Amino acid sequence: MKIMVAMSGGVDSTMTAKFLKEQGHDVQGCYMKLHSKPGYHEENIRKVNKVGDYLGIKVHILDLQDKFNEFVYDPFVKFYKDGLTPNPCALCNRFIKLGALLEFAKSQGCEKLATGHYVQVIDGLITSALDPSKDQSYFLAQVPKSALNDMIFPLGDKFKADIKELAKAVPVLSEFGTQAESSEICFVEDTYVKVLQKHYNTDLPGNVVDKNGNVIGTHQGYMHYTIGKRRGFEVYGAHEPHFVLRINAQKNEIVVGTKDDLKQKIVNLKDVNMFIDESEFECEVKIRYRSPKIKAKVKVDRSNNTATLTLNDDAFGVAAGQMCVMYNGDSVIASGFIV
Repeated sequence: MKIMVAMSGGVDSTMTAKFLKEQGHDVQGCYMKLHSKPGYHEENIRKVNKVGDYLGIKVHILDLQDKFNEFVYDPFVKFYKDGLTPNPCALCNRFIKLGALLEFAKSQGCEKLATGHYVQVIDGLITSALDPSKDQSYFLAQVPKSALNDMIFPLGDKFKADIKELAKAVPVLSEFGTQAESSEICFVEDTYVKVLQKHYNTDLPGNVVDKNGNVIGTHQGYMHYTIGKRRGFEVYGAHEPHFVLRINAQKNEIVVGTKDDLKQKIVNLKDVNMFIDESEFECEVKIRYRSPKIKAKVKVDRSNNTATLTLNDDAFGVAAGQMCVMYNGDSVIASGFIV
């Protein structure tokens, strides 16, 4: 089978290419240039070419910076400007890695696209990886169901620790087994605020208000805060912790309250991506990547791709802009963005 492998210069995509080559497939690699961070691509391309030479496979360098800016970077910046909390990796997987790259793979005559994601596809559904510490099913939950037929995820049934050890055992690839893990958001070197400061003045002092709109303190500028944050702002005479409940970008205000005020049982979603046919169902949901699953009842309005979730238990820190993923056991059945 002719397979293209998304190669980043990391151990996961390197070993993905190695496994598929050893299985006898006709493998090609592709490195995507997604942004212009100084010095970033040169080192990664060196590594990718090193793997290509070792495996004897052709490596493409694909410049997708314009598409990345359009679908990932620009929305990331705008979300924070609007007082929302973005999820750039979910957008990148949908529009770039399993979107534009998949189109390129097909244009090169490849039957499948493989990536180093730790995820499985079982019975046509994105399913959690065997290694729970590296599972990336959450981040793939916005990918169109139709794209899954063209994908291979060779690491979904493996453990990251084993992948690194296998790389270390090959002298040519040993550097891949020992290198540091890459950042979750590839274009953020330090903090997201440093990225925003290239576009906006983020240091705009404003008012901290309570749930009733009373001014009770000051803050450094609303873009410094996300839902649930409890530091970096002043509440006059406070004797208990206060948490960010909402962000009003137009007024440059943050609304704060107690931890109990963060509780939420009704969650509304837009841009819902479905993997099943039902419009009303029970499932478990994750309101962010590291959050525990919560049982919920879901009603989907397919006419406008929205949904309303009623949670069995309280969720804390539900942030507009973040992705909510719905699971049936270990399988992703739907996802959407919190409003």
